[in-house]
This record gives sequence, structure tokens and C-alpha cells, in this order.
Amino acid sequence: MNGLRIAVPRGALFAKTVELLDRIGIDTREVRENDRKLLFEDSGIVTMRPSDVPTYVEAGAADIGITGKDVLMEQSEREVYELVDLGYGECTMVLATAAGEDRATEALRRLGVVRIATKYPRVAARHFVETGRQAEIVEVKGSVELAPLTGLAEGIVDLTATGTTLRENGLVVREEIARCTARLIANRVAHKLKAREIDALLERIDAV
Repeated sequence: MNGLRIAVPRGALFAKTVELLDRIGIDTREVRENDRKLLFEDSGIVTMRPSDVPTYVEAGAADIGITGKDVLMEQSEREVYELVDLGYGECTMVLATAAGEDRATEALRRLGVVRIATKYPRVAARHFVETGRQAEIVEVKGSVELAPLTGLAEGIVDLTATGTTLRENGLVVREEIARCTARLIANRVAHKLKAREIDALLERIDAV
């Protein structure tokens, strides 16, 4: 791909990312047909979990990559350039609690601190600091919706696209923290050394 190696996210962003690459003239047939293979030398594509994309791009193992804004917010220490908002994969980072009385607000009023379960501990901690509230952050890896239902936490910070999973688990959105979409990022050195190739790619993306 013009001498560029691109980190492509598996999972929710995969289909739209592959579609975008097809539209700008990159052959993704082998990528679409092979679930197990991860590195595609001919097309310059390497596939991985979205949360690993900034790691590979920062280290120079990929020149550019596509991942969600939620990942970049959580990994804000990564030294990568965020080049463009690709506009797809739209979700919202929210604070949610069980329907009815807002237990998070009640805990803050009563105890001065609230317990929040999340897969995004840094985003959650930053949000509460910035809004002047004290939170005990509990990091979970699985279904975060379970936390308020079992008493592990009063609220959760998580991504939602439609709100269906929250509603099905009796949770409601109390605050919106950020809008998240797919972003194109670049390695800082590659951004200088391969500026012509990256600029050409950006022009093709802009055209579609």
C-alpha cells in the first residue's frame, strides 16, 4: 500500500474499515476471506484488536492505523498523531446507573464518593476529576452492565451505540461524556519520513 503498513481493527470497526480501504483502492479480498491470518504483506495490512492499534503505531510496527476515539482517550499517553475523524463506528461514552433513583448522585451526597465500574478507568477517573467529584474506579473486563445490578458499583462508564444493552439491563444514561468514532492515526516518525505517502492516502480518503 504505497509502502505504508496499516493497522486495521478487528471487531466492530472491521467491516467499515475494510469497506473504506476497498473504496480508496486497496485490495482487501484476502483480509476479508481469512479470519485467522493477521499479517497481509501484499496489501500492507496487519489486523489486531482496536486497543492494540495505538501500541503498534507508536512503536512503528505500523505506519498508520485505525481505531476508536474511545481507545485513544483511554491511551492518551500514546505518542501518535490523530490525523482524521473517519466518521463511522459512532458511539457515545456515557455514565449510566440503574433506572429510578440515581444511586451515583445519592452516594456522592451521602458519602462524598461514588463507585464506578468501567473498562475505561482513565477516561472515567478523568471525567470525575474534571467535574469536581470523587470516584472510586473499579476496572472490569467483561459485561460492565452487571456491576450496578450486583452492588459492585453505583454506576458505570461505558460505550453505547443504541442504548439497547443498557435498557435491557435496567440502566439509564445520566451523563454523556464524549462522542466516539473511528480515527486514523499515524506514527510520528512515519508522519515525517513518509509524508508524501500519508498525504496521498488522506487525499484518497477525503475524495470518498
